[in-house]
Amino acid sequence: MSLALRSTRQADLIVSSLRKVFRTDEISHLSNSAYKFLYLCSGFTAHYNLYGFRDEYANVNDLKRAIARNYGANQWRNFHVGERDYEYYMEKRDIYNRIAGLLEAEGYELNQVGW
Repeated sequence: MSLALRSTRQADLIVSSLRKVFRTDEISHLSNSAYKFLYLCSGFTAHYNLYGFRDEYANVNDLKRAIARNYGANQWRNFHVGERDYEYYMEKRDIYNRIAGLLEAEGYELNQVGW
């Protein structure tokens, strides 16, 4: 059984939510879908729910630093074409990279080292 891919619209909504969080410096704009995407990314601490995640990253700069710090671990270089769930992890990488690109435009340095 393969992992389900997101639609283009779902991916766009995740990125849009984080763009709004970064632009307004308000973690309250983090959508449930963006939260679910991030907490399942490598390097993020598990939280009980969206509100616990928002509380942890009330300072949006902490969230930005975490995304930049975990960049390398979310590139999924250990998956290769033809392997089970390859498309899922590449999609996850692409969404993460779109979010990281927002930070790069702000001058954040992305950690290139994976795990």
